[in-house]
Amino acid sequence: MLVQIDDGFLDADEALREFEALAVSAGADVCGYQTGRGRRPDAKTYLGPGKVAELQALKSAEQADLVLINHPLSPVQERNLERELQCRVLDRTGLILDIFAQRARSHEGKLQVELAQLRHIASRLVRGWSHLERQKGGIGLRGPGETQLEMDRRMLGVRIKQLERRLGRVRQQRDQGRQARRRKDLPAVSMVGYTNAGKSTLFNRVAGSQVYSANQLFATLDTTMRRIELSGGEAAVIADTVGFIRDLPPQLVAAFRSTLEEVVEAQLLVHVIDASDPLREDNAREVNSVLDALGADAVPQLLVYNKIDLRGLAPRLERDDEGVARAVWLSAATNEGLDLLREAIAERVAVEQAKGVIELSPAEGRLRAKFYALGDVLEEEYTEAGHVRLTVEMPQRALNRLYRHEGLEAEWVPLSSSALPAGRVAH
Repeated sequence: MLVQIDDGFLDADEALREFEALAVSAGADVCGYQTGRGRRPDAKTYLGPGKVAELQALKSAEQADLVLINHPLSPVQERNLERELQCRVLDRTGLILDIFAQRARSHEGKLQVELAQLRHIASRLVRGWSHLERQKGGIGLRGPGETQLEMDRRMLGVRIKQLERRLGRVRQQRDQGRQARRRKDLPAVSMVGYTNAGKSTLFNRVAGSQVYSANQLFATLDTTMRRIELSGGEAAVIADTVGFIRDLPPQLVAAFRSTLEEVVEAQLLVHVIDASDPLREDNAREVNSVLDALGADAVPQLLVYNKIDLRGLAPRLERDDEGVARAVWLSAATNEGLDLLREAIAERVAVEQAKGVIELSPAEGRLRAKFYALGDVLEEEYTEAGHVRLTVEMPQRALNRLYRHEGLEAEWVPLSSSALPAGRVAH
């Protein structure tokens, strides 16, 4: 049974449709619905006595053995509803945690989900041992010193600390990977978006990868990173991150923080939006609110409106008043507009252009060819000594890589300089 209370803040029909998709993604067979209106939740059961009685009748008629409520419940509300309905009750947070537990595949993902679940369970421990009592005074009346509830809490605390330490080591490994990419001057691009917006399908198209994708909520959880080639000889590392959703449990945000740091450290966020979803603007705001909580609100965004084939739209690239690529309309399913996306990403990450002059000896023909391949040679002239002098415009990162890989001890002279320094410039 699905329960949806219209609080007046969201489109109730769309919210119920999304909640049903969550239930189906978790493997539930939806047999009935209860809807209603109300702005003040009941402190005891969230629904109130009348709605609880109505839900009990519906549950019995449909022979449901699980009630899913599309609202966050306090531990007391969840416990009281289970006692009244005589069945398992899960709120939105519990349902999403269950889906994440099913979908986690990598070692890191499993650790993150277990940590989120334990933090959620820790607030819902209520039962103690029935055959033992709390410590009492007097000879012969002293009990074991703590109840099952207290022992469970202590064991949970120990396990949570273990998981946090293990995830801390994973975080260090991710930091090392990011430092290695910085040394290679590879820009980092992260794909973000509401769940089921088509991020993984688009990632596979752009990166030539085989990440699992399906038309379901939270089809993939594990962050995948791939190197992609851009125009002008440039390259970048693109990451596919977990999808966001309205009322994403804070335990998940905290547990996945090490993974989501890829978003914070990125130079560009590719924000994938389902162009066919009537709630796309609301969903985009939810994604931005999570990004704000992560501290990634200052990272530049490129909006990507996916699934234009479902609306019969043509692919296009939109620019702002300053001519900067702002949004791309495409279809990952039909490959329409992917060239526009590559163009926009290359434009947004290759913002630093180096313009200068370099002098090469006749023996450095291979290096001359590389400058032609990686940059735009504006002018070429020969000196009296037989050296070639190139006036080049190229991405700064490409220039840095060229110097490092070739072991150059060259001096790059910016175009603003009127003369080259005396002596050898490149070796």
